[in-house]
Amino acid sequence: MIQRIQTIYLLIAFITTGILPFVFPLWADVSGKDYFFMKNMAYVVLFGLSTTLTVFSITSYKKRQTQFVIGRLNIISNLILLGLFVYRSLNLSGETSVSEKGIGMFLPIVSIVFLALANKAIKKDEDLVKSVDRLR
Repeated sequence: MIQRIQTIYLLIAFITTGILPFVFPLWADVSGKDYFFMKNMAYVVLFGLSTTLTVFSITSYKKRQTQFVIGRLNIISNLILLGLFVYRSLNLSGETSVSEKGIGMFLPIVSIVFLALANKAIKKDEDLVKSVDRLR
Protein backbone atom coordinates (compact mmCIF):
# COMPACT_ATOMS: atom_id res chain seq x y z
CA MET A 1 0.00 0.00 0.00
CA ILE A 2 1.04 3.55 -0.64
CA GLN A 3 0.69 4.70 2.99
CA ARG A 4 3.25 2.25 4.39
CA ILE A 5 6.48 3.41 6.01
CA GLN A 6 8.63 1.89 3.25
CA THR A 7 6.98 4.25 0.77
CA ILE A 8 8.12 7.21 2.89
CA TYR A 9 11.66 5.79 2.93
CA LEU A 10 11.53 5.25 -0.83
CA LEU A 11 10.26 8.81 -1.39
CA ILE A 12 13.19 10.16 0.63
CA ALA A 13 15.55 7.99 -1.45
CA PHE A 14 13.87 9.36 -4.61
CA ILE A 15 14.42 12.94 -3.46
CA THR A 16 18.01 12.11 -2.58
CA THR A 17 18.87 10.65 -5.99
CA GLY A 18 16.42 12.47 -8.25
CA ILE A 19 16.26 16.06 -7.01
CA LEU A 20 19.16 16.87 -4.68
CA PRO A 21 21.98 16.15 -7.21
CA PHE A 22 20.72 19.15 -9.19
CA VAL A 23 21.00 21.33 -6.09
CA PHE A 24 24.23 20.23 -4.41
CA PRO A 25 27.57 20.05 -6.27
CA LEU A 26 29.73 16.93 -6.05
CA TRP A 27 32.88 18.95 -5.43
CA ALA A 28 34.51 22.29 -6.17
CA ASP A 29 37.78 22.37 -8.08
CA VAL A 30 40.78 24.56 -7.29
CA SER A 31 39.33 27.62 -9.02
CA GLY A 32 36.20 27.36 -6.88
CA LYS A 33 33.99 26.24 -9.74
CA ASP A 34 31.30 23.75 -8.70
CA TYR A 35 31.24 20.36 -10.40
CA PHE A 36 27.74 18.93 -10.81
CA PHE A 37 26.93 15.36 -11.79
CA MET A 38 25.71 16.35 -15.28
CA LYS A 39 29.28 16.79 -16.52
CA ASN A 40 30.02 13.04 -16.36
CA MET A 41 27.88 10.57 -18.28
CA ALA A 42 28.51 7.70 -15.85
CA TYR A 43 27.15 9.77 -12.97
CA VAL A 44 24.10 10.75 -15.01
CA VAL A 45 23.36 7.13 -15.90
CA LEU A 46 23.80 5.85 -12.34
CA PHE A 47 21.74 8.63 -10.74
CA GLY A 48 19.07 8.10 -13.40
CA LEU A 49 19.08 4.32 -12.84
CA SER A 50 18.76 4.78 -9.11
CA THR A 51 15.89 7.24 -9.50
CA THR A 52 14.10 4.96 -11.99
CA LEU A 53 14.48 1.93 -9.74
CA THR A 54 13.12 3.90 -6.80
CA VAL A 55 10.05 5.03 -8.75
CA PHE A 56 9.48 1.49 -10.02
CA SER A 57 9.79 0.17 -6.47
CA ILE A 58 7.23 2.68 -5.19
CA THR A 59 4.74 1.75 -7.90
CA SER A 60 5.13 -2.01 -7.39
CA TYR A 61 3.83 -1.94 -3.82
CA LYS A 62 1.53 -4.93 -4.39
CA LYS A 63 4.45 -7.24 -5.21
CA ARG A 64 6.57 -7.13 -2.07
CA GLN A 65 9.14 -9.67 -3.26
CA THR A 66 9.75 -7.72 -6.47
CA GLN A 67 9.95 -4.52 -4.46
CA PHE A 68 12.57 -6.10 -2.19
CA VAL A 69 14.71 -7.24 -5.14
CA ILE A 70 14.48 -3.82 -6.80
CA GLY A 71 15.59 -2.26 -3.53
CA ARG A 72 18.67 -4.46 -3.44
CA LEU A 73 19.52 -3.61 -7.06
CA ASN A 74 19.12 0.05 -6.19
CA ILE A 75 21.50 -0.32 -3.24
CA ILE A 76 24.06 -1.95 -5.56
CA SER A 77 23.76 0.89 -8.09
CA ASN A 78 24.27 3.44 -5.31
CA LEU A 79 27.31 1.52 -4.04
CA ILE A 80 28.79 1.65 -7.56
CA LEU A 81 28.11 5.39 -7.68
CA LEU A 82 29.72 5.84 -4.28
CA GLY A 83 32.72 3.82 -5.45
CA LEU A 84 33.13 6.11 -8.45
CA PHE A 85 33.02 9.14 -6.16
CA VAL A 86 35.65 7.66 -3.85
CA TYR A 87 37.83 6.73 -6.83
CA ARG A 88 37.55 10.27 -8.19
CA SER A 89 38.33 11.87 -4.85
CA LEU A 90 41.38 9.67 -4.28
CA ASN A 91 42.65 9.97 -7.86
CA LEU A 92 43.65 13.63 -8.00
CA SER A 93 46.66 13.37 -10.26
CA GLY A 94 48.43 16.58 -11.12
CA GLU A 95 46.49 18.72 -8.70
CA THR A 96 48.72 20.73 -6.41
CA SER A 97 46.04 21.94 -4.01
CA VAL A 98 43.18 19.78 -2.81
CA SER A 99 39.71 20.47 -4.14
CA GLU A 100 36.77 20.71 -1.76
CA LYS A 101 34.36 17.82 -1.52
CA GLY A 102 30.74 18.82 -1.85
CA ILE A 103 27.72 17.45 -0.08
CA GLY A 104 26.68 15.80 -3.35
CA MET A 105 29.28 13.09 -2.82
CA PHE A 106 27.38 11.90 0.27
CA LEU A 107 23.99 11.61 -1.43
CA PRO A 108 24.46 7.91 -2.32
CA ILE A 109 25.17 7.15 1.36
CA VAL A 110 21.90 8.78 2.42
CA SER A 111 20.07 6.93 -0.32
CA ILE A 112 21.59 3.58 0.72
CA VAL A 113 20.50 4.13 4.32
CA PHE A 114 16.90 4.85 3.36
CA LEU A 115 16.79 2.00 0.84
CA ALA A 116 18.02 -0.39 3.53
CA LEU A 117 15.33 0.88 5.91
CA ALA A 118 12.71 0.41 3.19
CA ASN A 119 13.92 -3.14 2.52
CA LYS A 120 13.73 -3.90 6.24
CA ALA A 121 10.12 -2.65 6.35
CA ILE A 122 9.23 -4.64 3.21
CA LYS A 123 10.72 -7.79 4.77
CA LYS A 124 8.73 -7.15 7.94
CA ASP A 125 5.51 -6.84 5.93
CA GLU A 126 6.30 -10.02 4.00
CA ASP A 127 6.92 -11.93 7.24
CA LEU A 128 3.63 -10.63 8.66
CA VAL A 129 1.70 -11.79 5.60
CA LYS A 130 3.36 -15.22 5.74
CA SER A 131 2.51 -15.61 9.41
CA VAL A 132 -1.14 -14.79 8.76
CA ASP A 133 -1.22 -17.28 5.88
CA ARG A 134 0.03 -20.02 8.23
CA LEU A 135 -2.94 -19.46 10.52
CA ARG A 136 -5.50 -20.16 7.80
